[in-house]
Amino acid sequence: MIILGDRYIFSKLELTQLQKKFTTINHISYRTTSAKKSMIKIEELIASTNTRIIILNTKATLPPKLLTYLTKLEIRGIKYITVEHCLEKYLHKCFITKESRDMAFLEDIRPYSSFQYLQKRVVDIIGLIMLSIPTLIAIIYSKYRIDKESPGELFFRQFRVGMGEHQFCCIKLRSMHPNAEKHGAQFACKDDPRTFPWGKIIRHTKIDELLQLWNVLKGEMHLVGPRPERRIWTQEFEKSIPFYSKRHIVSPGITGLAQIEYHYGAGELDAEQKLMYDLFYIKNWSLKLELKIIWKTVLFILGKRKKHLLNF
Repeated sequence: MIILGDRYIFSKLELTQLQKKFTTINHISYRTTSAKKSMIKIEELIASTNTRIIILNTKATLPPKLLTYLTKLEIRGIKYITVEHCLEKYLHKCFITKESRDMAFLEDIRPYSSFQYLQKRVVDIIGLIMLSIPTLIAIIYSKYRIDKESPGELFFRQFRVGMGEHQFCCIKLRSMHPNAEKHGAQFACKDDPRTFPWGKIIRHTKIDELLQLWNVLKGEMHLVGPRPERRIWTQEFEKSIPFYSKRHIVSPGITGLAQIEYHYGAGELDAEQKLMYDLFYIKNWSLKLELKIIWKTVLFILGKRKKHLLNF
């Protein structure tokens, strides 16, 4: 693979994922290279590697000579695609940037059809039934641990933004000490000092999220969907992240594509990356994708739980 340009900066994690599909990945910075030099460099890389695809990753308009060259490469079995198509096909995310002027892709990001919604609700109900006993066990044991480590309320309630930007009361098992936000709203972080021992475990294993099954039962959430955020954060993100409110055309979920594909993080940069996954999920929703996310979530939880129990 050859990445031509610097429009989108691929992270180390993304490059690692791409290397599972392409043995060699080379980069040509079109910003500082002329069309002629780019063609020479491409030829050298084709001759010395097994390059079969070129990613057009530049904001600049490619000159006719370079486009003609790329077209002729297709005759030799070498394809070229835009960075937008690359991200969707290989990394399962929709490309958005602050300088984006092309809104055509938004036409394909629409609410679930009646049949799709019916399928999601069937999955929701099956999930509710299967998780009811584990949730009850988690509540009982958490009651014991919370009373011992951080006396106070068992449940944590907080308003989150759902479909249509309407707020609803989201419920979780409390994982932080009382008055954790006495200095104001703030993002949770890895190894957050505001958590107590059991709170840290249920937070990392996502057990604290199980109580949101009540929100699923009420129809405010699904098992799978974009994670709901607080109004204070959505208002900030909408000011700086293009199309952020688009994620609110569907109901949020307990888990989602962004949660299994993206590392733990908080802040504007992380919100933008997670939005790309959320938009891909909405755009490409299928029952297969839904079940795949649920399965990967189960594997994630079991893996995290095993790790923490071994260290406990």
